Amino acid sequence: MNAEWSPDEERLLDAPTIRPYVIARGRTEAQDRFDLISLAVTVRPTTGAEIGLDPEHQAIVRLCRRPLSVAEIAAHLDLPAGIVRVLLGDLFDRGFVAVQQPQPEMDVLDERMYKAVLDGLRAL
Repeated sequence: MNAEWSPDEERLLDAPTIRPYVIARGRTEAQDRFDLISLAVTVRPTTGAEIGLDPEHQAIVRLCRRPLSVAEIAAHLDLPAGIVRVLLGDLFDRGFVAVQQPQPEMDVLDERMYKAVLDGLRAL
């Protein structure tokens, strides 16, 4: 076995590959409550002294002063969406952000729409 560092080994330790894994502390399973189009909004700011919150957590709290989707947060932070979902889960569990799930199309329709459809069918 060669004790020298080889270029192949260096490629395996590529910073863009390792950084997200380190940011999420090795966690890759995101909570199901965060879809790519789920909206996250800050409900209480951080003081900067909270234990366990990394700079990426704090960046999310700052970004989400206005509602942003998971995809938008990932783009702003240049992080994979899966990592952002893990970080949002941390923030949600600690009460820093709230999440709004996308509404299924049928939930968007109100009772007036159903009445109009029924009236139209009756008129046939």
